[in-house]
Amino acid sequence: MVKLTAAATKSIPRIIIFALTLVYGFSGLFFRDPWKNEDAIGFGGMWTLFRGNSIDWIVPHLAGRDISLGAPLPYWMGASLIELFAPWIGAANAARLYSAICFFAAAIAIWYATYLLGRRREVQPIALAVGGQPDLKSYGMTLADGALLIFLACVGLAQRAHETTPMMAQLMGVSIVLYGTVRGLDKPWQGGLWTGLGITIVALSSNLTLSLIVIISTIIAVIISNARLRYRWTITSTFFGIVGVLIWPALWYITDISPEWRHIAQEGWRNTPEMRFLPSLESLEFLGVNFWAYAWPVWPLAIIALAHWGRTKASGAWRAPHLCIPFCLFIGCFIYVLFRSQANEHDLIILIPSLSIIAAFSLPILKRSFISFIDWFAMFSFTVIALAIWIIWLAMVTGYPEQIANNAARYLPGYESQFNPLALIVALVITGLWLAVVRWRTSRAPKEIWRCLIISASGTTLMWVLLMTLWLPTINYAKTYRFVSARLAQVVPPGGGCIDTSNIGPAQLASFDYFTKLTLRDDPNCPWMLTHNQSEAQAYAQLNNKKLHLLWEDRRAADRDERLRLYEVIPE
Repeated sequence: MVKLTAAATKSIPRIIIFALTLVYGFSGLFFRDPWKNEDAIGFGGMWTLFRGNSIDWIVPHLAGRDISLGAPLPYWMGASLIELFAPWIGAANAARLYSAICFFAAAIAIWYATYLLGRRREVQPIALAVGGQPDLKSYGMTLADGALLIFLACVGLAQRAHETTPMMAQLMGVSIVLYGTVRGLDKPWQGGLWTGLGITIVALSSNLTLSLIVIISTIIAVIISNARLRYRWTITSTFFGIVGVLIWPALWYITDISPEWRHIAQEGWRNTPEMRFLPSLESLEFLGVNFWAYAWPVWPLAIIALAHWGRTKASGAWRAPHLCIPFCLFIGCFIYVLFRSQANEHDLIILIPSLSIIAAFSLPILKRSFISFIDWFAMFSFTVIALAIWIIWLAMVTGYPEQIANNAARYLPGYESQFNPLALIVALVITGLWLAVVRWRTSRAPKEIWRCLIISASGTTLMWVLLMTLWLPTINYAKTYRFVSARLAQVVPPGGGCIDTSNIGPAQLASFDYFTKLTLRDDPNCPWMLTHNQSEAQAYAQLNNKKLHLLWEDRRAADRDERLRLYEVIPE
């Protein structure tokens, strides 16, 4: 149990938390190209659906490559948004509205799940002898605000939450499953509907392994929870979950796609992304190295919450819904990441909703020393990062300091710095707001329990907005295939036939398909071959009894390892 006064649970003004969430969510979605790697692949699938036929919608894939990209929901959403908004904001910007929808839906689900858990009797502060303790609603809203701030403060989300990857839909699905299960504690029909919807989103945006793990984790959480969910929640969630999961396979049979395409779809659903039957040492090593930085400051707060609430004297403390429901989902998602063939940062995104909810329950019991550590660490780190962003931007625009400008030019040959007055104004405003937040936090001793998070959440927002204003042209130049695609299009003779793309990666194929009007196809009979691996191209040509004549060699300016080559294919 904890002791708190009503003053300590005063909510953040709604306009502040709404503005912070909106600025964070929308920054970096517009005025840029699809970026290598996963961002370009995700957009490429959406672009193919937008321009394609019924088979492209039923089995999402990249143009010219008959390999499934996996479950279809992210690509359905992205292609639909391109159809609706591309005439006004462009195809790539319209597709990234998908990421915004998923992000905001996840944020809302996390907020409401924490709010409902925070109103439960077992987590309430003890009544004070003289009164003045917070009421149920105020306490729940404060914890929910804290969970949202923790979610926004997660360092690893910044870039990954603004890319057109299936993991954004998975983030939304897991968050909705959490909300639906918690909602089912007091409103079974409504909670079951939301849980079923969340399971449907997970199933239609990931592989069957994650879908099964989320379902099993939810069942385990419900079984061990000391607040039993009623049969109405079970019936509703089961019905909507089953109906949702069957949507995609039903389309295979309704549209009568060929057995070959049905097999491609089944393989994609089963093993995209690629899984193993045993935990992957590569994934375990990746988690051991990267998780701690990616999930800062979420994981230390979650550990404190688990340690405190798990050892309370109340019987069945670990079975309380505010622990067992998010913790079971976290363990399930963690196991999923372990069984990935080779996990990456995108996979870690599904761990954050559960951890954010758990971490919120650490706020009432944090010691002043730990609060000061988080505050000063965040204040120092993000101020240094912001200062570095400003200095390097000034060097690229003005040429001073000369050494920094020369280093930037060496890493980005051919890049011409751009001055955008609007971007500068936005950057100045967000920097001014950061200084105001720092001044507010250091000039007084606020009592609110969320005070240690406002610096961290504002700092991640500051860092991301500065990068997406001052540095956006630079980052876009480093990560786009636009310029190398234009140079490729110039060397291919008009009407020269198709280009064999069997030897380039999916991000390259997606980018070249978007930026050029060339006919790209995984077909050894094409008169041209595009590759980034010379030895593979030679072996491929030898296997198919062809000779290769090099016509063009190029690379992206920021990638020194990549060598793109266009060959004329000459039959022997």
